[in-house]
Amino acid sequence: MSHTTPSLLVVSAHAGDFVWRAGGAIAAAAMRGEQVTVVCLSYGERGESASQWLQGKSLEEIKALRRSEAEAAAAELGAEIEFLDLGDYPLVESQGAIAQLVDVFRRTQPTVVLTHALADPYNEDHPAAARMALRARVLAQAIGVQNSDGSFPARDEIIGAPPVFFFEPHQSEQCDFKPNLLLDITEAFERKRRAMECMPAQKHMWSYYTDLAVRRGVQVRRNAGPNLGLPHETKGEAYVRFLPQVTGELS
Repeated sequence: MSHTTPSLLVVSAHAGDFVWRAGGAIAAAAMRGEQVTVVCLSYGERGESASQWLQGKSLEEIKALRRSEAEAAAAELGAEIEFLDLGDYPLVESQGAIAQLVDVFRRTQPTVVLTHALADPYNEDHPAAARMALRARVLAQAIGVQNSDGSFPARDEIIGAPPVFFFEPHQSEQCDFKPNLLLDITEAFERKRRAMECMPAQKHMWSYYTDLAVRRGVQVRRNAGPNLGLPHETKGEAYVRFLPQVTGELS
């Protein structure tokens, strides 16, 4: 893949996170013809599948179910998806996991990276995923850092320095999440809604994230200026840019 080919990489702690938090951004990128890759570090089998445990399913049954849900959701959004199966509650940070992520970064050559915020008092798996994603991003840029199989990367495997955006936590006020980027996902929202409906193990999230898209859409309109004429049904997602933006002009 060319280093200039648009490529979105989404690092998700659990199998459902990418849908709720970034489904609009993923679908919008896919609709523009960009390559989109989602990597799920776990299936969310222990901590985010309560309805399935209450039905008496086994751990392996739950993992298979969550995988199939995530695969269906990714297909609705237009993304490729892969799973590292690192386990959840807790998602343990390790050099081995980071090495696997380095491989993903080098293979997908992302021009944009989306992942969790660095603070979430309700779910430590989320900031753990973010920390590993950020570390892998830096290591994947270094030609002297080996791939997970012990080989040294070829010159064209080294990644650039893609911008990183944190997607919105479930309880943003408690996570010190202050968006500095509002994304208009109006055209992509129906895809996001269909992807959410691929996640019946977390059906309680459907209305929450539909309502949040409406509220963020109001903020999109409010911050877009008076002359854009955005429609009343505008939908939005909120992000925090982690690193400085480089630009030749202010806008």
